[in-house]
Amino acid sequence: MSYQLKTKSGATEAVIDDNCGISKFYAIAHTLSEDLQVIFINQVDESETLNWDFKYKDQFLTLHYNIFEGVSIYPQQLKSAYKENHAVMEVAHFLERHAF
Repeated sequence: MSYQLKTKSGATEAVIDDNCGISKFYAIAHTLSEDLQVIFINQVDESETLNWDFKYKDQFLTLHYNIFEGVSIYPQQLKSAYKENHAVMEVAHFLERHAF
């Protein structure tokens, strides 16, 4: 698995997979929970989109799924600082080493 980084408005988004089903989202969420010990603090589930917020190394990030866009991770703040963007890249790099 390889990810793609996008930067919009100063925030880095890691696109984990742009063409996948919801089962991959749940597999990634499970891996983050089990291996990185993240706790999802807010879960918004809509018909086509899931946004699950979590804290990683004191940075608040969102695991995002959309049926048209796939799975991605981005900072909760749109105009993010270096620490938030770096945390997104760390989590994406971690997930790259796992097979889904």
